[in-house]
Formats: sequence, structure tokens, C-alpha cells
Amino acid sequence: MKVLVVGNGGREHALAWKLLQSKQIEQVVCVPGNGGTASMAGCQNLPLAVDDFAGISKFALENGISLVVVGPEVPLAKGITDYLQAKGLMVFGPVKAGAQIEASKAWAKALMQEAGIPTAKAAVFTEAAAAKSYVKAQGAPIVVKADGLAAGKGVIVAETVEQAHSAIDAIFQGQFGSAGEFVVVEECLIGQEVSVLALTDGLTIRPLLPAQDHKRIGEGDTGENTGGMGAYAPAPIATPELMARVQQEVLERAIATLKSKGIDYRGVLYAGLMISPDGDFKVLEFNCRFGDPETQVILPLLETPLEELILACVQQRLGEMPPIAWKPGAAATVVAAAGGYPGGYAKGQVITGTEQATTDNVTVFHAGTKLNEQNQIVTDGGRVLNITGIGSNFEEAIAQAYVGIQSIDFEGMYYRRDIGHRVLRKAEV
Repeated sequence: MKVLVVGNGGREHALAWKLLQSKQIEQVVCVPGNGGTASMAGCQNLPLAVDDFAGISKFALENGISLVVVGPEVPLAKGITDYLQAKGLMVFGPVKAGAQIEASKAWAKALMQEAGIPTAKAAVFTEAAAAKSYVKAQGAPIVVKADGLAAGKGVIVAETVEQAHSAIDAIFQGQFGSAGEFVVVEECLIGQEVSVLALTDGLTIRPLLPAQDHKRIGEGDTGENTGGMGAYAPAPIATPELMARVQQEVLERAIATLKSKGIDYRGVLYAGLMISPDGDFKVLEFNCRFGDPETQVILPLLETPLEELILACVQQRLGEMPPIAWKPGAAATVVAAAGGYPGGYAKGQVITGTEQATTDNVTVFHAGTKLNEQNQIVTDGGRVLNITGIGSNFEEAIAQAYVGIQSIDFEGMYYRRDIGHRVLRKAEV
């Protein structure tokens, strides 16, 4: 079968890479793809925008595409699934109504409250003065969120009331575009974040391995928030006992409530959790797609063929599938970013060493890259590469990733040198 993957990041490279491991997959087409997908056997790039629904539909229908897998949240929020389904195409990814769970933090918060899902206390505002009054009454630290999609950067953890007021002003003044029409102000939760990505056909929901991302740009989890600077899986803090509770109290309640609203949600439901020091948890947010860079550590450990799981979701027979099978061991990925990210950064820097970095235990997933006219891989985004290592334990997996990144070079390259510090510290105790 032929599969079309929508997106151009490390997540989409990982999806294409995993799909092509199956004998059932004849070809993967990435729209628009990146330098890594352009260079991968069995894969081709199609230079269309992710929201060019008519162009994607035309290509898929004319070229015998059996399945469309949507990576990023923006086309899902704009209704790509609804559009392509109306053309008779099979799509993995929720419809527009379901994608609201990520596209509007206010809508998602209301759904969590209706479903009885444990989450932080919050209030929603449409003008700055009321939001600032609420912050002053609540005190700091406190969390200020732009309501809509902001590429993972619309969340500000304010340590003081003044910082919160500045964040409110920035959001309402358009720093995050249309994402700032509403502001969500939320209590600040303390603990460790864990990403639980689950597959669902709208009736049954099954979690993948829990992963832990590293959001901050600086070592020691300092500095600005990013789209994610590295990740590892399976996250030990998400114990089997905790995952059983997440299944019942979060995933199943969310799907049941979506269904009660008439939303047929098929795709990935991704719960971002905060696990407190006493081992309890609350949901910080929901996303409507595979996480990035979590996907780059989850898929290398997946034993069950990915397309079988995706088709079971699309065809609403996930409940008939055997348990998801996993390879033993651990995976870790380190993001090589452009200098200046998450602020301004240069593009077009020549990248060397990706082939030398690739071994049986190291895979280089391209994110912000492209092939230039000289057939060179060059930088084309803030997060440029994901170097993923696998091993029998976290120490091995993390070491493999860092050995791999030593072979890679481009001007201004930056990466955190402490990815996995929590699991490594725990192993040393």
C-alpha cells in the first residue's frame, strides 16, 4: 500500500521511517517532507503546503494513496481530515471538532472538567484587566497560556505577578497571533511532566510507551520553552500503577466525553501530565497528534507494525487487536538546534556527518532540513535534527545518542548535554 504523511518535521521522518519497515508499505509520500525524507529509499517528497487540502487530495486520488497520516496539529485544526474523508480517502487523525482539544485550551479545559479528568484549577479571559485582577488575587507562581495553537511556545510560567501581567499583555497584543484571542490562567503545578500518547478508534483507546520531553532550551531545564530539546522512553516515573489510573481517569473519560458530544475521534490523543512529588497527577493539556520529539523515541521501540495499528484505528477495530508489542530496552533522542533558537536563527547552513552518525543503534531523524540545489542537506528550521539512540537501558541509549551527535556538524549547532538527566541521576543513587 501507498501512504501519504503530512508534515515536515522529525516526527514525520520517524513516521515514514517506521512505516517503510513494513513489507506491506510500497511507498511513502511526505508533504512537504524534509531533507531526510527526500533521501530515504522508498520515500518521496511532494512540495505542497500542509494546508493545501485540494492539492493533497488530488495527488492522493490520482496516485493510489491508500492512507493519509497527518502529523502536525495545524492542518488537523483546519479540518484536513474532514476534507479528505469527504473525497473518499482514509485518514488517520481526528476531525476538526476533535482537534479542538489542542486548538483551544479553553475548550479542552471545559471538556476535562465535564469528564471529571484531574486537571489544574483555571479561568478563561477575553480581556487583560480581568485576567490581571485574577492573577493578583491568586498570586504567583502562576501559568499564563495563549488559548490557541502557538507551536508549543504559548505557555508562560510566571514566577511573579508582574511577569504574569506582562505575559497577559503580550498574548492580547498578538505575540502569538490568533492564538491570543483568549487567555487561560492556571494554577502552577509542581513535579515532572510526562507525555502519554494513546491511539484510539473512538471506542477503544490504548496508550503507547510513556515518554519524557525536555522543553527548556537550557541545561538543567532552564531558559525559554521550546518545541522540545530531547526525550526518552519509557519514562520510569509513569509506573504501571500510574498508567492504569491514567487509562481509567484520563484516556477513557476523554474518549467517552468526546463521543457524548457526537465527536468521532480517531487518531492520537496525547495527554501531557504533571506528576507531583507524591506520585499523584493532573493533566496539563491534550494534543491531537503524535508528539515531537516523543515520537522519535517511541517508534524505535515499537514492535507491532505501525500501519496495522493505524488502520485498526481508522477502521474502528482497535479493540480486536492483540496488545501492542514493544522491544525491550530504552530510547533517547537529542535535538540539534540552530544557533539562536527558539529566537531568530539562520537557515541554509550545510550539515555534515549524518551518515557517519547512523549505526545499528543510532538513527538520525531530520526535522528542519532540506536538500539544496547542490544536493546538500542544509538547515531549514529551528530544531534541525533528532539523534536517537537505543540500548538495553537508559545509560546505553543516551550514550549512543551523544556518540552519534559528535559526528554531526553545522554552523551554530546547539544541543543540550543533559538529556535524560533525571533517569541517569536515579541510576546513580
